[in-house]
Amino acid sequence: MAGKYIPLEKYLRGLPESQREVTLRFEQIEGILNSKLPFSAYESQKWWEHEKEGNHVNGRSWTHAGWKLDSVDLNGKRVKFVRAK
Repeated sequence: MAGKYIPLEKYLRGLPESQREVTLRFEQIEGILNSKLPFSAYESQKWWEHEKEGNHVNGRSWTHAGWKLDSVDLNGKRVKFVRAK
């Protein structure tokens, strides 16, 4: 399961160092993953909380890439990440 989110990690790592934030629509993330996000990603803010361990392997993808979650808009179906550094 962890491998599913590696494309998102690679995408975020590939953004220019000068870019301090990025907002992605859920649809864009699904395109990056070439897979649908789970239902809980659309329904629960908790799914997006960046947990580094445990079952939330999705959070490890952006944490390992040097990003952290800034905000989630479930109604607008978008998420904003900011550089952790």
